[in-house]
Amino acid sequence: MSKRSPIKRSRQPADERVVQLGDGRRLTTIAEAKAMAHPLRLRILRMCSMQELTNKQLADKLDRDPGTVLYHVRQLTDVGLLETTAVRTGESGALEKPYRATDHLRLLESTPALSVPGGALAPIQAFQEELAEAGPESVEKMSRMVLHLSPDEAEALATRLVAIFDEYAASDHERLDRPAHGGIFVLHRLAE
Repeated sequence: MSKRSPIKRSRQPADERVVQLGDGRRLTTIAEAKAMAHPLRLRILRMCSMQELTNKQLADKLDRDPGTVLYHVRQLTDVGLLETTAVRTGESGALEKPYRATDHLRLLESTPALSVPGGALAPIQAFQEELAEAGPESVEKMSRMVLHLSPDEAEALATRLVAIFDEYAASDHERLDRPAHGGIFVLHRLAE
């Protein structure tokens, strides 16, 4: 288990303060957390992290109105989580503006998003939508658990699992010839 080095704080407004963690990750800013507190935006980010997509392609894949998708795309580009790439000519000859997720997205620690309204449930809702779209036959492994953990043990478990996910994510660019897998890790306290 790796220990994080001391936090380095920048001198930016509280809404935009960047907090670097010792493991190369950084906490999301409040603005980024707000942008990620919507399941559709999380789905857009996931899709654009796998390939460059235009607003129309996103709308078609998500079965949503292009205007609605563009609103959410702009929310993500405004905070730097999504960026435009070179304009290209589409199949119909029209110019297209594709989007892709920025490189720093995979280095964000999204814990601050939990305190933003909708932030804790947005990833779960996005996951449910993606799983429903993929169908029940897509589930390869599932495990539920009940563990009695102290706060320190819960943090240690989460840290170990995130380190494993990070290890695979660091070399994911080498595995693009393999099927894409999605998943979610949620550790929560049960109701009394």
